[in-house]
Amino acid sequence: MKMGVGVKRRTLWAGFAAVLVPLVVLLALQYRWLVKLDRSSKIVHKATLSGFLDSVSKEVEFTYKEKGERLLNLPASVFTYDRLQKAAHHFKKKRGEGAGVEGARRLFVVSFVNGHKGKPLFFEPTCSSLEARDWSPEDQAVWVATAPWRTLAQKRGIVERVRLTSEERDPSYRMLLYPVTDDASHVVGVAGMILDDEHFQQYILPKAIKSALSSSFEGYSQYEPMVSISDGLGKTVYLTGKKTFKDYTWVRENEAEKALSFVFTDWTIGITSRHATLAQVARRNFLINLGLSAALATALLGGLVLSLRTASREMKLSEMKNDFVSNVSHELRTPLASIRVFGELLRLGRVDNSDKVREYGDYIETESRRLTQLINNILDFASIESGRKTYRFERCDVRDVVCETLRTFEVRMRQNGFNIVITGAETPLPPARIDAGAIAQSLSNLLDNAVKYSGDKKEVTVGLRRERDFIVISIKDQGIGIPRDEQDKIFDRFHRVGTGLVHDVKGSGLGLSIVRHIVEAHQGRVTVESRPGEGSTFSIWLPIEQPVLQPIQKPAAEPQPGDGLPATGAPRERPSEA
Repeated sequence: MKMGVGVKRRTLWAGFAAVLVPLVVLLALQYRWLVKLDRSSKIVHKATLSGFLDSVSKEVEFTYKEKGERLLNLPASVFTYDRLQKAAHHFKKKRGEGAGVEGARRLFVVSFVNGHKGKPLFFEPTCSSLEARDWSPEDQAVWVATAPWRTLAQKRGIVERVRLTSEERDPSYRMLLYPVTDDASHVVGVAGMILDDEHFQQYILPKAIKSALSSSFEGYSQYEPMVSISDGLGKTVYLTGKKTFKDYTWVRENEAEKALSFVFTDWTIGITSRHATLAQVARRNFLINLGLSAALATALLGGLVLSLRTASREMKLSEMKNDFVSNVSHELRTPLASIRVFGELLRLGRVDNSDKVREYGDYIETESRRLTQLINNILDFASIESGRKTYRFERCDVRDVVCETLRTFEVRMRQNGFNIVITGAETPLPPARIDAGAIAQSLSNLLDNAVKYSGDKKEVTVGLRRERDFIVISIKDQGIGIPRDEQDKIFDRFHRVGTGLVHDVKGSGLGLSIVRHIVEAHQGRVTVESRPGEGSTFSIWLPIEQPVLQPIQKPAAEPQPGDGLPATGAPRERPSEA
């Protein structure tokens, strides 16, 4: 039987491991996948930010290149000595066509043809002509910006590819320059525009940022981007959502930054989140997914542990029931064998002495009582488990119940050589409301245990006393005792102490469980005091019946004249006869 239980336990643990190991592997793989997803999300977010910054920069570059090439692409014939004023008509025409002149603070041309000497001529919209300025700041800035082209023209250098360039050596006068060449690829002049910083801040930047936001952050509902622009001095000149352009105070660190690539190259564009950064959003999603996985794993592990615990308890209960059947079989076999032997001796007439007949009859009666007690325990346990156990409480003298129970145990005690010492039986005790049969059964179970576990010291002390509002019945033996860690478990059903001589004694494992149920049904309690090798003392505490206080009745008042009765000495009327 023990080997079968061991095999079942190993099978149970093997099944638990078969479920647990794949679960742990699955969780490890899921965690690894989440880590990779978190890392990939960060890379994707970083690429998204970089793509946004590139998109803004390219949008600005495209806008200015388109404006510059459409407005500054003049024919080489304009830069001759007598046709230079035609450039003014060209600028006027482009302005009328809406070619982006509003983005330019000034338009100018510089001719390197003989007679002009490379002096800048500025377009005046009011008179639609080109005018020279005598070394104004703008004139000086343009002279410096076009100096490389002037030198190239003087050297008759060849320009293989003509393209629009920007000049930002002086941040106060940012320019776009377009060199014009003749058929021999020699530079004959430069057309240019001085950029309008305010127009760039108010129109071109917001348009580029809005376009880039709509294309870069579609589907990122958790991310609220905050875009800032800082000028060459580090001052914040633009913030997303602001309608004016001032020196904003912006202290939050950007997630990504990049300088503009074509014009305003000393300006830096930065982006971060208004609430949570993309890295924080990705981290939060990672933690949420990890938490959900951990919660699911905890629930599954909890279910597995509960299943294992339930199965283990069921196996333990099954083992206890098997022990119970084995022990009960042994308990039944012993008294039945005694009854059978003594009955056969009497039936065969081998006993002719009346004292022997009486002795054998006492043995038979004692063993039958023992058998009856065991069967009653089993039946009572079944009633208790099903909730059908009932008790009949009556006002009784506890001493009488104890003495009657001891008389039924007298023969068995004498047969086993036990000596019973009774203390407190002479002291009168108050009555209690009890079920006499149930209390007698509890005492019988405790006495039976005292006989089984007394060992070589065959003395049992039964005590009766009053403790405040309780009557205490104590049964003390001089036996092997009970370990402290087992004392709270011995009242559980089927429980048997698993160490030493206590476990070697056969028993059903129901006696103390029934004792506790009976005593608690009487609103009492059962306690145990024991030390290994020094014996055990079991005590039943039964509440004393409390007297019912009767209300004090007042004496009836003497009848007074006028109360409907005749006065003292007055003749009473006799009832009339019909």
